[in-house]
Amino acid sequence: MKSFPIAAGLFAAALSTSAFAVEGPSPKGIPQLDHVFVIMMENHGYGQIIGNPNAPWINQYANSANLATNYFAIAHPSLTNYLETVGGSNFGVHTDNYPDWHDAGCTPNLASGLVSTDNPPSALICPISGTGTEAATPAVDYSNETTDPAGINNIDGLLSLPAETNVSGKTIADQLVAKRHTWKTYQESIGPQGADRVNVSDGVYTNLTDFTAITAADSAITSKGIVFQYAVKHNPFAYFQNIQEGTNPKLSYAQIADFEGPGGLFGDLAVGIGAVPNYAFIAPNQCNDQHGRGNAGPFCNYDPNNDGTQTGLNPALIARGDVEVEKIVNAIHASPVWKSGHTAIVTVWDEDDYSVSPTVNKVLAIVDTNYGAHGKTSSTYYNHYSLLKSIESGLKLPCLNHACDADVAVMSDLFN
Repeated sequence: MKSFPIAAGLFAAALSTSAFAVEGPSPKGIPQLDHVFVIMMENHGYGQIIGNPNAPWINQYANSANLATNYFAIAHPSLTNYLETVGGSNFGVHTDNYPDWHDAGCTPNLASGLVSTDNPPSALICPISGTGTEAATPAVDYSNETTDPAGINNIDGLLSLPAETNVSGKTIADQLVAKRHTWKTYQESIGPQGADRVNVSDGVYTNLTDFTAITAADSAITSKGIVFQYAVKHNPFAYFQNIQEGTNPKLSYAQIADFEGPGGLFGDLAVGIGAVPNYAFIAPNQCNDQHGRGNAGPFCNYDPNNDGTQTGLNPALIARGDVEVEKIVNAIHASPVWKSGHTAIVTVWDEDDYSVSPTVNKVLAIVDTNYGAHGKTSSTYYNHYSLLKSIESGLKLPCLNHACDADVAVMSDLFN
């Protein structure tokens, strides 16, 4: 596998003429994997976490496992990257808008060719299905996510991706079920009521809570008091029509669980191999994934100034994420699943939040396996499509959407 310098590698990728395929053969290069865990963290660039004294465990983990030093998120905002990580496309979404739940009369972005954006404001996101056109990813965004004349850099600020016209509205979950594998997404603080129509939750109250039944006792209790810890924008599977409809119980809300309780992340890990899915997508809540919330107190408050450096970050928020990653990884390591077969854990950040030029959208990705060598670093250019392609290779699934692109590299040096 070639390892390119950043500028040369991305410029070459930008000039690539590889044909786009909706789905193709299973990629080569990764050994057979029995279980894969993806832990998605939030809104910080590579240099904001690596070397940060408030993230000692993550830094130790990056050194002891395998570290990608040249890994890029794709675009902005968060939901776009979540969709790209599990489906190999943005599916026409450049916004964090809520789903237009169960709206059968809503024309999906793919079929319409429309792009959901923040600027200009767009409507709720139609359930994703079918085949059609995604959104282009410009190298520099001058309008949707910023008014800064310097613009916000997608990827490295050099590479742009055209809008492909033959995108399939499916995810790795569809592929897993087709191959009779299992999957689950663990969404911290989603609460016992489940995912249906829930846009935000603090683990107890949601956007569906009838606060009129509570305010009789205390008129100060309103939805404004909810700390939006769970956010549907971090649950990409909930945006797809087949998951919302649940016609196939293996592609439904039944595969969406909290961290705690029966069927939750820690319970499944404690039970062992029979309860743990082949693919697990893990999203901590917004106080624990380093995203932050404005009404959750100083230990969860937003970064005062996120300019791509460690200066101006909320140290308590960084430390909180450090503890969360340690807790999740240690639970996986202690599980029977870690002691059997081939298992991989990938801890990755979705984007660097606002990569105003000259900052680029470079994020941290750590690959940990229960086999092979450790302590390796790779300077090979990778991105979220590379991660999807690598997982599909290990689980022997077809490549999907941009994971089929010839210039998207498999992360074989980190998974082997």
